[in-house]
Amino acid sequence: MKIISVQDAVALIPEGASLMVGGFMGVGTPERLIDEIVRQEKRHLTVIANDTAMPGRGIGKLVTAGLLDRVVASHIGLNPETQQQMIAGKIAVDLVPQGTLIERIRAGGFGLGGILTPTGVGTIVEEGKRKISVEGKDFLIETALRADFALVQAFLADYTGNLTYALTARNFNPIIAMATDAVIVAAEHIVPVGVIAPDNVATPSPLVDYIVSNE
Repeated sequence: MKIISVQDAVALIPEGASLMVGGFMGVGTPERLIDEIVRQEKRHLTVIANDTAMPGRGIGKLVTAGLLDRVVASHIGLNPETQQQMIAGKIAVDLVPQGTLIERIRAGGFGLGGILTPTGVGTIVEEGKRKISVEGKDFLIETALRADFALVQAFLADYTGNLTYALTARNFNPIIAMATDAVIVAAEHIVPVGVIAPDNVATPSPLVDYIVSNE
């Protein structure tokens, strides 16, 4: 694990990369990393996240800057700019039910090929997907999701990379930290080892690759 500047952290992300981004309507989203991606103009990105927040907040900044080619999310309802770009064909949007989305990410983190879910059976959602029957009930096979980078917002990080989160800002962050090739963390506070009690560690240090310095 390395502590690096936000500029150097974003410099690691190539154009065309896939990113999992923590947050729920911007709560728990690493704004410093998002702002630096916009500043460095990283383009043709794929973002996997719960939503695209709203204009001027979180992932919404990436939408406004025209940096996204594809979004995999559970909803885009509060960001009219995402909707407009989708209708105009500028962004491909895969809408995935929230429970299915987080379980596909979890499967990616656990090394599984996918999940079985009844959600979408008998609707247009099942088009092009495999369906199997288990004990007389139909399920869709939804493949696992992984990405190149996870952009995580933590409340506390220690100098080895253990993380804890603040209340609902935890949301997707611990799960996406398990399902990517590299994890970049923006923490509100970086503290000495031992400040975070072992029972309070939500993301253990072996999962974390980079922490953004607070300078």
